[in-house]
Amino acid sequence: MDRYEVWAPTPSLVELVVDGERFELRRSPAGWWSTDAVVPEPGARYGFALDGGPVRPDPRSASQPDGPDGLSAWIDHEFAWTDGDWRGVALAGAVLYELHVGTFTPNGTFDDAIERLPYLRALGIDAVEVMPVAEFSGSRGWGYDGVDLYAPHSAYGGPQAMKRFVDACHAHGIGVVLDVVYNHLGPSGNYLAEFGPYFSERHHTNWGPAVNLDGPGSDEVRRYVVDNALMWLRDYHVDGLRLDAVHALVDDSATHLLEELAGEVDALAASVGRPLFLIGESDLNDPKFVRSRDAGGYGLTAAWADEWHHALRSVLTGETDGYYADFGTLHHLAKALRQAWVYDGIWSPHRGRHHGRSPGGLSGHRFVVCTQNHDQVGNRAEGDRPSLNMSPGRLRIAAALLLTSPFTPMLFQGEEWGTTTPFQYFTDHADPDLGRAVSEGRRNEFSSFGWDPADVPDPQEVTTYRRSVLDWSEADAEPHRTTLAWYQGLIELRRRYPCLSDPRLDRIEVDVDVEARTLVVRRGEIDVLVNLGLVERTVVYDGMYRIVAAPFPDVSSSGGRVVVPPDSVVLVERAPSPR
Repeated sequence: MDRYEVWAPTPSLVELVVDGERFELRRSPAGWWSTDAVVPEPGARYGFALDGGPVRPDPRSASQPDGPDGLSAWIDHEFAWTDGDWRGVALAGAVLYELHVGTFTPNGTFDDAIERLPYLRALGIDAVEVMPVAEFSGSRGWGYDGVDLYAPHSAYGGPQAMKRFVDACHAHGIGVVLDVVYNHLGPSGNYLAEFGPYFSERHHTNWGPAVNLDGPGSDEVRRYVVDNALMWLRDYHVDGLRLDAVHALVDDSATHLLEELAGEVDALAASVGRPLFLIGESDLNDPKFVRSRDAGGYGLTAAWADEWHHALRSVLTGETDGYYADFGTLHHLAKALRQAWVYDGIWSPHRGRHHGRSPGGLSGHRFVVCTQNHDQVGNRAEGDRPSLNMSPGRLRIAAALLLTSPFTPMLFQGEEWGTTTPFQYFTDHADPDLGRAVSEGRRNEFSSFGWDPADVPDPQEVTTYRRSVLDWSEADAEPHRTTLAWYQGLIELRRRYPCLSDPRLDRIEVDVDVEARTLVVRRGEIDVLVNLGLVERTVVYDGMYRIVAAPFPDVSSSGGRVVVPPDSVVLVERAPSPR
């Protein structure tokens, strides 16, 4: 039976406040407080007073209509689902699309995002990866400072709207991956420490004390995390989770939290009869995150592989600042095209040490790669898109290498038409001191790299957010329309030719000509011919062949010779070799 209860081992007195009425709760030996004196009713507003102090929202609140400082609203998760025939989506072979609910459409809600699902299906998207939606301070933000992890953000529409969105995605044949953050919580509206030992001074992260995963009281903290993950998958019918910065989940337990979570998710998948998966973000280049539990790994389904992006971008733009100092050569790019990770135990000049471990034996689909994502765009000073500093030819080269790779490709909203809309860092903290600190911190961060502070957008200004909202009218104008057609065509080719989605890394060949600035990537019967040089290059074929994709009309082919213009890419189908 549903009842009001809360884990709060720290206070000596906990009172339930429901619609202004107070009820004293009973404490169990494990630190759970509960009462049967009042039955929860949908919509009831409630919270908990600890030792006579202010009323705080439920740490497991499913709805925060007035934000993280307001009372919780009771919901029972009843919903008229229509996705009974949905059989899920497998990560292997899928094309992902990262979106931010608040900037994906002008109104920035789940319901408005539903209107764009036919477009995503026509594009060829298999699953959307939604940036974090847990309730955070204010109405606008990236979501990585969430504090009510069980409550979909009220400004996006709240719980019912999120369920409508997931249900509609499934109706369009699109899966849903949700980005979740378990390594830290935001600073505003974060009351967990008043309830119990949710954080520990034993370990520290970039955000302060680490979440308590291995100290006294950690059993219930781990359960808080695992139950949250299972809730999204079970009660919201989400198909997978992207776990933010898993390297910051500091856990010295014999069974790491990620291993425990992977086991629980596998069990739930067996129960619901469809695939459920976990994608971990980590910069450690450590295969243990995705190796099976039987092989001593944690058993995650896949890992973000940002080094693929870094190797590509540094070659296409010539950038060598910061972590791009570890990249920049065609050989770096060729290695990324073959195995996603460049640093597999070799010396890293940027880090000043050896870094990573070989991904040998792993399937390509276990690496999620991209040419853009929220980090790689939004963590630039002005949040500028590649379309502002790459030629149209190089944008299409990037798309071709992404969508013919043996990995799991992911697009970032608007990338497919070469949007010029930036994705800037924006916040909406009501606390003026916190807002000022965020703004000053952003300016100071980039001024240390030589930026004029006046040129760094203020995260707290509403105009910073508004600039980041996608301009969908671009997609119908040139050169964006041609870029969109290029992406659609590449995704169609990926479906048509099994070799292009083949995740076996021993089936990919990459030839590099450093002097000519060319790459030839062989994927089964498909060759991806890339010319980054200043003059046209010719590739000679002995047998039968045909051009299956070329973004520019001046690509010529005759007599076994394919001419690739500068800053261009051509896809060629070779006749199968005789057996």
